[in-house]
Amino acid sequence: MFKRFCGAADALDMLLSRSHPLQRTDMLHVLLAEGRVLSQDIISPLALPGFDRAAMDGFAVRSEDTRGARPHAPVFLERFQAVRTGMPVPGQYDAVVMLEDCKLRGGILEITAQLHPFKNVSRIGEDVAAGEKVFSQGHTLRPPDLSLLSALGVENVEVYDRPNVAIIPTGGELLDIGSRPLGPGEAYEINSLMARLYAQKWGASAHKTEIVPDDQRLIREAVAANEKADLIIIIGGTSVGEKDYVPRILSEMGELLVHGVRLQPGKPTAIGVVAGKPVVCLPGYPVAMLFDLYLFVRPALQRIGHRSDPQPKVRAALTRKIPSRPGYISLVRVALQGDQAEPIMISGAGILSSVARADGFVVVSEAKEGLEAGEMVDVLVFE
Repeated sequence: MFKRFCGAADALDMLLSRSHPLQRTDMLHVLLAEGRVLSQDIISPLALPGFDRAAMDGFAVRSEDTRGARPHAPVFLERFQAVRTGMPVPGQYDAVVMLEDCKLRGGILEITAQLHPFKNVSRIGEDVAAGEKVFSQGHTLRPPDLSLLSALGVENVEVYDRPNVAIIPTGGELLDIGSRPLGPGEAYEINSLMARLYAQKWGASAHKTEIVPDDQRLIREAVAANEKADLIIIIGGTSVGEKDYVPRILSEMGELLVHGVRLQPGKPTAIGVVAGKPVVCLPGYPVAMLFDLYLFVRPALQRIGHRSDPQPKVRAALTRKIPSRPGYISLVRVALQGDQAEPIMISGAGILSSVARADGFVVVSEAKEGLEAGEMVDVLVFE
């Protein structure tokens, strides 16, 4: 039987309380820092632009010389200078007249629009002032952020290290993908591929161990060999069968916090701590494992890696009723069709093709007995 049975919210709280934000940092060149999280504020070393800059192609003029200019009453200037977008505006001028509002007649400039001071001029520091805080600690760097830092002359940034995730697949019937043709009762080990790719997508550095047979000693050795990881993921061996050794091993090597969660699918989930590091034990069924990745691993990695990326979601109307089990959170795969969500499968934790055909999933609260057709729901979109 399950030994530490609880609801999903309590299980997540226990996991997050043992998932500690990293303090390790890296110094990276900005060209290598996309997607990384800043470990300190960035203060601009200079003003951007560093000079009064023409914002339009045209002519630099003194704004006071254009007073009263309009299409039917132009003014004529002898003092002006041609400029292109991005060029410095000479110090004796304080505005730029657009080409559409003027005409050059020999050495005379005819202007048909009155200009106020610094019209069509980007002032010194208008974009970023020297000494201004550009980005705060905890900010995830995006391509436009790196472009701005490069414009400011910032070459290197200090970022938090990526969380190190160890993935331990278990099961005597499993083979490495493509290692040889499958025999009766065998299957390719695919769960670690999904876990590794999602961990990397969520900002971690992940590695997979060799497949560990259903052997207590070998599983224990695999866990001990990866105690330096920031998060350990064990796949399979988490239920209550004769060879489901993982929960017992966790309780012997550290602390078993959760064994069994009120999830459908995903009930045989375990959470523990070994050598001070959080361990998430995922069911071997691919769909249940995928949902656990979203419900537990993603939030844990967000906390460890100082990230706050929201999971994408959309509002949609259910095309048909979804039944659910009272007292359990139900996770239902759906396909999006415009503003409608079509449930694909209500059950079937091992039907991986249902996930490939789904765009996301709907969470049905344990307090509800299903959702009605036409009801508006949040669809959490698969990344």
